[in-house]
This record gives sequence, C-alpha cells and structure tokens, in this order.
Amino acid sequence: MEIFKNKKLLLAVLFPLQIVFVKILGQFPGFIEAYYSNGAYPFISKTLRYLLGWIPFSIGDLLYIGLVLFLIRWSFKNWRNFYRIPKQTFRSIFAFLSIIYFAFNFLWGLNYYRNPISKTLSLDTTYTTEQLIQVTENLITNANNIHLKIALNDSTKAVIPHNRSQIFNKTINGYLQLQQQYPNLKYQPRSIKKSIWSLPLTYSGYSGYLNPFTNEAQVNYLIPKYHFPLVSCHEEAHQIGYAAENETNFIGYLACMENPDIYFNYAGATFAVRYCLNEIYRRDENKYEYLLQKLNLGIRKNFQESQNFWSSYQNPMEVVFKYGYDLFLKSNNQQKGIKSYSYVVALIVNHELKQGL
Repeated sequence: MEIFKNKKLLLAVLFPLQIVFVKILGQFPGFIEAYYSNGAYPFISKTLRYLLGWIPFSIGDLLYIGLVLFLIRWSFKNWRNFYRIPKQTFRSIFAFLSIIYFAFNFLWGLNYYRNPISKTLSLDTTYTTEQLIQVTENLITNANNIHLKIALNDSTKAVIPHNRSQIFNKTINGYLQLQQQYPNLKYQPRSIKKSIWSLPLTYSGYSGYLNPFTNEAQVNYLIPKYHFPLVSCHEEAHQIGYAAENETNFIGYLACMENPDIYFNYAGATFAVRYCLNEIYRRDENKYEYLLQKLNLGIRKNFQESQNFWSSYQNPMEVVFKYGYDLFLKSNNQQKGIKSYSYVVALIVNHELKQGL
C-alpha cells in the first residue's frame, strides 16, 4: 500500500513537470518534426490503426463512455474525501491527470508543436484582397463546372449517391493520389468510423473528431452527406499527424480535389469556395454579394441545407462546448483557438497561386 501511495505521489509530481517539459519542447518545432511527427509518431499511429481499424465500431467512443461512467462513479464515492483527506484525494486526481496527459502527448498531442505545413510545403501565408478575389473567382468557376456534371441543372442541389460507408472506403483514393506530389501526406492504413456520439457532437456543433488515444477518426453521421467526404478526409489528416485545424482543413481539401470521385471533388471545391467567400465578406460585403451571385443556385441550396441543419440543433450549451474547445486549442499551441479553422484560406489561396490557378 505504501508503494502504491508513493507511485501516486510520483505521478502527481510529474504532472506539472510534464507540462513544463512539453512547453519547452514546443519551442523546438524542427526537433519535433524530425523525431516525433516523422519519427516515432508514424509507427505509433499505424500500430493503433492496424490494431483497431478493422473493428466496425469506435473503440475510442466506448473508451470515452467508460471514462465518463468511471468519473461519475469515482466522484460519487469520493466527494466526501475532498473534506476528509484532501491531500490524498488531490494526489489521486493529479496522478490520474498525469497519466492522461502523458498518453495524450505521447500518442498524438506533440503534433501540435511540429513545423507548420506552410513551411513543409513551401507555401506563403500572406495574401492580398485582390489575390483572394482572383482565387475565389477561379474556385467558383471550378465549383460550378463540377456541380453541372452531377446535378440536373444549375438550380438543383447536388446529392451524393454513395452511402457513408462507401464514402469512407473511397477516402483512401484521394490520399493515394496526393502522396505522389506530397509523400509526407501518405495515409495508410485507413481507420475511420461513424461516431456513436454523433447526436451529442451535433448539439455541440462538431462534424467529427480524432481520438488521440486510439487514433480512430470519428465522423458525425448526422451531418449533410455532401459534407461527408471533406470531413472524413479532414479527420484522416489528423491521423497522419497534423493537429492544427487550418492545416487538416487544407489537407482534407487537397485529398478531396485529388480523389478520382467527382463527388469528393464537389465537396472539396464547395468547401474552398465557402471559406474564401466568408473571408471576402469580412473584407468587402459588396464584393461578397457580387461573387455569391456567380455561384450556381444549386450550390447555394447545398450551403442553405448545411445552414438549416446546424441551425436546427443550436442550443445554449453549444457556446459552452466551443468555448472549452477554444481554450483546449489555445493551450495546445493554436493561438487563434477555434478561429484557426478559418485560417485555411491563406493556405488555399497561396496553393492555388502556386499552382498557377
């Protein structure tokens, strides 16, 4: 029993020391890029995906359910100990947090501190409003052309004929094409699943998540299907070691555009248009209205479908959940927090400019 207490004390002491160590290590992104993100992590992630990827349901979702039940049971049994034996109680709590913190960073979390993908792919991160408008006009033309190939006419919204399992199976094809240009974006094996937590995710305002402890990508199966290819590729980008949300949005966009399936192309093209139009709206509302009218009515109907879906699940707790996630991102080297999702525009604009439009 004394040995057990000493172990708890050691783990509790290591918790703040781990935090300091990770923050110091985060000052050396080149080291993390070389020895973790491109060193230990690929082995860790592939091992987890080989072990769990074949299971049809999410082990990570079940793990979280078990964790919630454990915490409820522990709190019920030990709440009096906060007053009776506070030292021992807080020692147990910090020991538990120490284990979780170590597992999180060792299995995935250190990727938050790697080199930015703009450096890896030699992309600029600044752009002018004129460049944004130029790229957006080209993206609109491309999205309109793709839309006309899969819809009855320019006024009809696109409907993806694949079921969600088929979409999951097809995601790998985009990455197989993408890795020919960017070998560091190789994705194999695949481990992506529908989340048991889809309804809570929807009420929280999220389309999916990566479980850092099992390396399973979970997608909210309730979201509009035309979003499914992009969200799936986004979560897979997390699996290959990219933590920043703007970067996984960008990789998801590339994987969709490189996919031989035209419905993936549509998901990627409309995603890029939506984010770029949103950025133009922040800069010039008149130009936004002008460009929006150039977009096929059917695409705008898809956008409205998405807006109606999320609006139907809005609730006061969504703000709380997003505030918590914002703090989580900021504590893990994403200074812009939840706003970092929209910074994908810089990557898209400069990629398109680099490709010569």
